[in-house]
Amino acid sequence: MARIVMKFGGTSMAGIERIRSVAARVKRERDAGNEVAVVVSAMAGETDRLVGFCREASALYDPREYDVVVSAGEQITAGLLAIALQAIGCPARSWLGWQLPVRTSDAHARARIDGIDTAALDAALAAGEVAVVPGFQGLAEAGRVTTLGRGGSDTSAVALAAAMRADRCDIYTDVDGVYTTDPRIVPRARKLARVTYEEMLELASVGAKVLQTRSVGLAMKERVRVQVLSSFVGPDAPMADTLPGTMIVGEEDRMEQQLITGIAHDKNEAKITLTDVPDRPGAVAAIFAPLADAGINVDMIVQNVAHSTGSTDVTFTVPAADLPRSLDVLATGQGRIGYACLVHDTRVAKVSVVGVGMRSHAGVAATMFTTLGERGINVQAITTSEIKVSVLIEEDYTELAVRVLHTAYGLDAVDAN
Repeated sequence: MARIVMKFGGTSMAGIERIRSVAARVKRERDAGNEVAVVVSAMAGETDRLVGFCREASALYDPREYDVVVSAGEQITAGLLAIALQAIGCPARSWLGWQLPVRTSDAHARARIDGIDTAALDAALAAGEVAVVPGFQGLAEAGRVTTLGRGGSDTSAVALAAAMRADRCDIYTDVDGVYTTDPRIVPRARKLARVTYEEMLELASVGAKVLQTRSVGLAMKERVRVQVLSSFVGPDAPMADTLPGTMIVGEEDRMEQQLITGIAHDKNEAKITLTDVPDRPGAVAAIFAPLADAGINVDMIVQNVAHSTGSTDVTFTVPAADLPRSLDVLATGQGRIGYACLVHDTRVAKVSVVGVGMRSHAGVAATMFTTLGERGINVQAITTSEIKVSVLIEEDYTELAVRVLHTAYGLDAVDAN
């Protein structure tokens, strides 16, 4: 018998028929003798609809009331799944975030989980009942409902699995695993049997949309075994522990030690260049400190060689959605920074190669630059970590870059059609 947390995303819960399909899959796990807790997202599109209502009601809405509204989507699907399970003879009940409780910080709309009381869940599971928990929501110390930020249901599932000491956390989504790259761009992409926490964290942070970044970081910290599976499989599909999904594991459990695990891309980037910034101590801090204070994450940074005039150009990237705020912050601080001109460009994309094998192999970056150069793709900025190299390129070359790099690193599936 295993203790399992099953998490189903918005596309899996999009309508009563899909909820019934989820209920049938959950019942099979429970009937196999496993203890099962389920974490659910809101129906696809529902959170956006609720956010829209808040903005329509007031542009300056109270974040505490915002959380009350947007957390309702998961509450609805949790109740509906419990009803669907009961209808097919499977004992089940829903447990809202405040009922357990899932204790969080009081940072409304972006709360972090502090701890989960699992006593009630442990008793329910021991009695053979399926516990259905809405993701994305929790309870602040002041007694107010909180939400974890977009994509927070993945984090809820991993946190619950850690608190319950579950054997694994199965995350069901609209893809059947983690691939070496986006199969829509590269049909020869291969599904990976295992990916390390670090690799998945890097892939998620540079554009892979399979798992939310915070959930991967939490899984790595708490050593939760996470499996990515497709919820769109037939009712007679094998049990989850035999399905060929992707397991997210520690590096010591990784069987393959290939050089590169995957290629990711992200078009949600905007490039900003400040020209003629004074080349003196503190000048760069005057640029990035105000951006940090505004909650804007800066990614790639390039500082050019100083001009003979005693100035330099500074180029960096921010999320495209944060570009208007970034421009406002920089315009407000122009006098303090002392730059001459601000230029921005949204027609850029970040392409990254990720793999733990980089730690012990030289030449990864050289292969990347050579491959892109041979296809006439100019590199505008570079950033690296121990297991990742990312470059900024013109957006129109994104798909070509992904395809040629996928081939250059030997990731193409031999038997692909």
